[in-house]
Amino acid sequence: MSAELTSLASGSCHFGDAGCGFPAPGLNEFQFKPIFSIGSIEFNKPMLLSIIVALLVVVFFWAAFAKPRLVPGKLQLVGEIGYDFVKRSIVLETIGKKGEKYVPMLVSMFFFIWLMNIMSIIPFAQFPVSAAIAFPAGLAAVVWITYMTLTFKKHGFVGGLKNLCWPSGIPGWVMFILVPIEFFSNIFVRPFTLAVRAFANMFAGHLLIVMFSIASWYLLSPSLGALYGSASFIVAVGLTAFELLVQFLQAYIFVMLASSYIAGALEEAH
Repeated sequence: MSAELTSLASGSCHFGDAGCGFPAPGLNEFQFKPIFSIGSIEFNKPMLLSIIVALLVVVFFWAAFAKPRLVPGKLQLVGEIGYDFVKRSIVLETIGKKGEKYVPMLVSMFFFIWLMNIMSIIPFAQFPVSAAIAFPAGLAAVVWITYMTLTFKKHGFVGGLKNLCWPSGIPGWVMFILVPIEFFSNIFVRPFTLAVRAFANMFAGHLLIVMFSIASWYLLSPSLGALYGSASFIVAVGLTAFELLVQFLQAYIFVMLASSYIAGALEEAH
């Protein structure tokens, strides 16, 4: 929670009070003091939350499948539903049978991203880890490295470049325009947009929820501001509910795009 929000909640600053302006949230909502430092490396709240999320994913799936039974228990059943959802609805639909070996990685990625996003509505956490650009950028880098590795491993160096830059069924006279565009798109644009899409949605959603939450308290007063404050609170609740859907969709879209890149690497042509 930012210093402005803490000050607002602990004081009596409301709409109409003399010398009391609206403490609009900004980039300060995404800046955290280090919990501790090791040399020049600072360990902060988003890093702590990401470790907690990673442990939750590992512990849950380990507990669910450590001793699998033919008739699954409740924990195993939930794990199987989650695993099969990603496998059947995303991986097999996008890659096909060739995607079986990549299911564990993509399942882990899906639940890791989803839980990082859900942290925004968890008490005391209240921050979507994906709103810190380093985390979606790191995941996008993993996808990009996998994409490039599979492309050149399957097709070789020359074949890999052709797969990346030379679309099939296109007249040769347009290739001198299309090849640089395809190269730039597949090598640079894809990882960039993959990271920014996950980051920007969580960043904007968190900022909107914080803004309307602050406004709900700030507008709370005996005057007409109470009506505006109530409306702001309703909007904040509605945005939180909508954000739950967005959090799931961003994890889904990220893994779906990762699957499509892997599928493209394994195919003979675009």
